[in-house]
Amino acid sequence: MPELPEVEALKDFLADRAVGHEVVRVLPVAISVLKTYDPPATALQGRQITAVRRYGKFLDLDADGLHFVTHLARAGWLQWKDRLPDGAPRPGKGPLALRLALETGEGFDLTEAGTQKRLAVYVVHDPQEVPGIARLGPDPLAAGFDERSLAELLAGERRQIKGALRDQSLIAGVGNAYSDEILHAARMSPFKLASSLSPEEMRRLYEALRTTLKEAVGRSRGLATGRLKAEKKSGLRVHGRTGQPCPVCGDTIREVSFSDSSLQYCPTCQTGGKPLADRRLSRLLK
Repeated sequence: MPELPEVEALKDFLADRAVGHEVVRVLPVAISVLKTYDPPATALQGRQITAVRRYGKFLDLDADGLHFVTHLARAGWLQWKDRLPDGAPRPGKGPLALRLALETGEGFDLTEAGTQKRLAVYVVHDPQEVPGIARLGPDPLAAGFDERSLAELLAGERRQIKGALRDQSLIAGVGNAYSDEILHAARMSPFKLASSLSPEEMRRLYEALRTTLKEAVGRSRGLATGRLKAEKKSGLRVHGRTGQPCPVCGDTIREVSFSDSSLQYCPTCQTGGKPLADRRLSRLLK
């Protein structure tokens, strides 16, 4: 799933390529992709893209005050085309969900792999009309987001820190992969109670949160859209690396699997050397 760093990189890429250009066609291919109908997607045609913004994991193209907002979900992606194919794409079983064309002949395709179609596009007058954006918590890379801000958000959160970090209404933009990376950098168990952090643990978590995301944004900045996935994967130290040695201590990275996701962690760095039970509602093995 694209998370804050990848969506930030897509924002910068589109700001360089699309701002100042006119939308000439918006062609939904998958029936499920459009979540709004008034105004219609065709209302974007003839408008100039004036800005590109990010809200958590949402990407917003401002077209003269009308907003094209997309959330790429778990398996969606944006593929930039220096020259779009001629003619309208035909609906089918392929990954193409929507095509947006500019007057230059350039544009992008929104694609989604797999059978679970969750990629979403909204055409709205105000991004706050998108329910997911209206619910977002603060952006962890915002200038005013300091250690005290994080401590206030986690105070009273009687749930595991892994789940708290992934809650978009609490903190915007962090998903499964980067929450694993942040907790590894903070040397913290993913199942530690969020409200139980000591001042020292809070300091480590805040530094890990900001540093991990800033470094990922820095690695992604300036890359073409087709290279962002590979860059993300190559920069991860524990997520998706089950069975490999931890780059910090050399211990074997372990996994806890759930019904629809999994997490990875280093026992030595994060849980005092104790493996976590691989079952839902896991607790440290006794």
